[in-house]
Amino acid sequence: MKEKKQKKYDKAYLRIAKEWGQLSYCTRKKVGAIIVKDRMIISDGYNGTPSGFENCCEDTEGTTKWYVLHAEANAILKVARSTQSCEGGTLYITMSPCKDCSKLIHQSGIKRVVYKDGYKDDSGIEFLLKAGVEVAHIPDLEVDIHED
Repeated sequence: MKEKKQKKYDKAYLRIAKEWGQLSYCTRKKVGAIIVKDRMIISDGYNGTPSGFENCCEDTEGTTKWYVLHAEANAILKVARSTQSCEGGTLYITMSPCKDCSKLIHQSGIKRVVYKDGYKDDSGIEFLLKAGVEVAHIPDLEVDIHED
């Protein structure tokens, strides 16, 4: 029963992350992230340029600019600027993390990652599993939130 309830919450938080990702100015991919701790959303992020930069993520050839931040990095960095801590939290993200973001996730103390779509390279997931971070893949977000 507890697992069923957790999956219901996982899907709801992933839907929030998906909606948040729609705020991204990136045209190739819109990725959203939510960090939850003690059933409270403590941070959010989407892929995009750093504060103060133009909101254009791709160059004229459609290649992502090197300084674009990934959604999970933005969410973790937002926590770093606050009085909160990611320690023991769960990261909900619409796309599995890359290897660089996986290092940030582990180092920030996040203990669980739930994602919807797989990234082209799964070395980030492999790293998280090796680091002892729980990882869950939930590709289908459809759920009746009132089912028991």
